Amino acid sequence: MAVHDVGYIELYTSSKKSVIDYFVSSMGFRKIADQVGAERSSALLRHGTVQLIVTTGPAAWKFLDSHGDGIVDIALTCDDVEQTAQAAAAAGATVTGSVRGNPKVVGFGSVVHTLLPRTDSTDLPPGHNWVVEPDAPNGPHTDRIQLLDHIAVCLEGGSIPRYTDFYRDVFGMSPYSSEYVDVGEHAMDSTVVRNSSGGITFTLVAPDTGKGQGQLDAFLERNGGPGVQHLAFLVDSIIPVVGEFRDRGVEFLTIPDAYYDSLDERLPDMHMEIATLRSAKVLVDRDEWGHLLQLFSRSPYERNTLFYELIERRGSRGFGSANIRALYEAVEHDRLASE
Repeated sequence: MAVHDVGYIELYTSSKKSVIDYFVSSMGFRKIADQVGAERSSALLRHGTVQLIVTTGPAAWKFLDSHGDGIVDIALTCDDVEQTAQAAAAAGATVTGSVRGNPKVVGFGSVVHTLLPRTDSTDLPPGHNWVVEPDAPNGPHTDRIQLLDHIAVCLEGGSIPRYTDFYRDVFGMSPYSSEYVDVGEHAMDSTVVRNSSGGITFTLVAPDTGKGQGQLDAFLERNGGPGVQHLAFLVDSIIPVVGEFRDRGVEFLTIPDAYYDSLDERLPDMHMEIATLRSAKVLVDRDEWGHLLQLFSRSPYERNTLFYELIERRGSRGFGSANIRALYEAVEHDRLASE
């Protein structure tokens, strides 16, 4: 049974107030509703069609002990929840009940996929006793972020084929592209899987176990196993958004100047924008459909795991294959500098 869209993403945190402040004050999300119970306290945030649930409380403690602040649930919408759950179980997935009344499919690590019925993007996620903020907007807030472009998942070395098959067999998602990045002493594999509507895209990444340990191995150690490495948010125009987010306190990865020195030769049609890109430290790539501009934040969390990406697509349908190396090297530089 095919799935259609990401209904919401739930993040467990030990510091709900600071996480909400990061998304609202720094990234322009709006708080829509609250839900408070004995086991959990949650807030619903929205920007464009992206819905984030930020949760703390005893229900989150086990996850937080194992992984630190991070994504616990990527909810997926489908036409028929029960049929999709039954098909997932028949395909070999582990399906469990939920305290909120919706079936959950075990994904990777401690991350699950709650199955939801398809609804309007402005509807509140079901299964919560939401108390709506008095001044919450009625429709999607589209000031800067439009939608969730993709979700990057860090897996253990050698496991990408297994999870590629899992998402194909269980949710009807298909491999879209693959990339191998070799940076000498260590390397990474990546495969993109996507559903037929394009509403759900996972970028699966894993270290090459035949090489030395690098930043993906460090992520797996800090995160206590596989997990969501980053969320990528689609924006209309990345340069002003990066400037605004920086002014609001978002810290982005530092891209080496050498990256921009080679852009004229690699992308001569971007000649007039190279100085602006260099100043903003934004990455750019091109595929057969157009250009892609992107930049990655540093993790705002204590364990330095989950981070965020801003991405602008000027026709491009890819994921910046030439930029994967630059991202890898930038994260590796940050990792070595912090040791």
